[in-house]
Amino acid sequence: MESSIEGATYPATIEIDYPETAGRLTAFFRIFAVIPIAIILGSLFRGAWQIGGNAANNGGTYIALGGAGITTIPALLMILFRKKYPRWWFDWNLALTRFSTKIGAYALLLRHEYPSTDEEQSVHLNLVYPDAHNDLSRGLPLVKWFLAIPHFFVLAFLGIAVFFVSIYVWFTILFTGRNPRGAFDFVVGVMRWGLRVEAYAALLITDKYPPFSLQP
Repeated sequence: MESSIEGATYPATIEIDYPETAGRLTAFFRIFAVIPIAIILGSLFRGAWQIGGNAANNGGTYIALGGAGITTIPALLMILFRKKYPRWWFDWNLALTRFSTKIGAYALLLRHEYPSTDEEQSVHLNLVYPDAHNDLSRGLPLVKWFLAIPHFFVLAFLGIAVFFVSIYVWFTILFTGRNPRGAFDFVVGVMRWGLRVEAYAALLITDKYPPFSLQP
């Protein structure tokens, strides 16, 4: 497993610009303001599974693999049988992951500009396109979900912590107009950890095991 220092070169990175000030009014209504863009994001995921014919019967799978859009299973099969990862599948996954992360950052009060469907804004997320032939194992994608179980377990508890931290941040912004830096860094760290696990177990762009770390 990679250490937090080695994690600095992990092929999935995220940085979010810290906002010096936060609008009290926009924060107060954030739970309502995020709904329209969340519906758009949901329609992308829903439409993706309908194209595959699985929306009606595999709702649980849709939720678990949503971050990878429609290409998780096809990418697994392509790596397994051809040792290839089509570039346009990667580009779709990257664009969708960036979009969903911007919405997450907005909903969690990390940023206060409304999420754009195409501009980078202040959420800087990058994935490295894999050299599937040389760097990806044929059979490992079949068991990555199992190998990542310790991460899922830890992230479940971290997700609960993020929920309560976000409530604290919401009240702090309402009273002071600022996002506490420690809380901001913690939430971004959890998102970074989750992105690395997603890159490993769902997006399948790397065989490097994710570090157990919140750090860059």
